[in-house]
Parts: sequence; structure tokens; C-alpha cells
Amino acid sequence: MTDSIGFSDNERAYVNLARTHMILERAIQLELTRVGLTIPQAGVLYFLNATKVPLTPMKLARLLNRQPHTVSALLTRMEAQGLVKATRDLQRKNWVRLSLTKKGEEAFKRQLSVRTSLNATSCLSKKEIDALNATCKKLYAKGVELVREMQPSRYGGLLFV
Repeated sequence: MTDSIGFSDNERAYVNLARTHMILERAIQLELTRVGLTIPQAGVLYFLNATKVPLTPMKLARLLNRQPHTVSALLTRMEAQGLVKATRDLQRKNWVRLSLTKKGEEAFKRQLSVRTSLNATSCLSKKEIDALNATCKKLYAKGVELVREMQPSRYGGLLFV
């Protein structure tokens, strides 16, 4: 079935999903701006805080679903701001390990204090949240499949995902 524009049910569902993502992302952007952070910075702070061992920039890029050069530029800016620290790995000299600085830990705590937007799903029932999580898991897997088809790595795998 199609609508007056010619979109199928699947395409219309995707447009609704994208529209929802855009408005929620805007709300999170506005919220993080109040504590001096961007969404990518908040993602870096989250993953560095959540891991037991320091991450490499490549692993962080995979976790953030971003290209390594994009994450490298972000980390350079965050290091200049004093939020993260890059340290050479003593065993593997060509590797860099990332960790939060005190200032980065404080920034992470500040962003936790303003997480109203992350609770946007509070308007959903437990059953709806479970269904949403299951749906997102399926859509994420399909997205990974599409990315692999469209952007294979010369190393035999994905550079991110």
C-alpha cells in the first residue's frame, strides 16, 4: 500500500522513525548544551566511563558507529579541552589508550544531572518499551547488514558497527 506521495507502508514507517529520532536528538542537543557538551562528546564520556579498561580510538569508533578519522578529530578536541587523556600503550607502542580526566569525569556527572530527554520513553508502558527494544534490535541488525553491503572495508570487515 502507498500514500498520496507514493511511499509504501515500510517507507512511511521509516520516515516516522527518522522524524521521531530528529526531534528527540534535538531535545538531547539542547539539554547537553546547558552543560557545555555535544552529543558525540557525551557518547565518548559514556563509553570511557562505562569500561573497566581504557579503550583504543578504533574500539571507541566502533562503539559510537563512527568512522575512525571522525572520532580521532573529536578526541583531539576533547583532549585539548582536558576531558580525555590519550596514553601510548606500553605493550603495543603503536596503540593509544583513552581515559577520562578529572574534568571529563565531572563533565560526565554534569550530563547525568540533565537527562530528562533520555526519559522520553516514560510515556510508554512496559509492554510498549519491550516491543520498542525488540523492534530497535531488529532494525539495528538490518542497518548493520545494509552498511556491510554498501560500505565493505578493505580489511574484510566493517570499520565501525
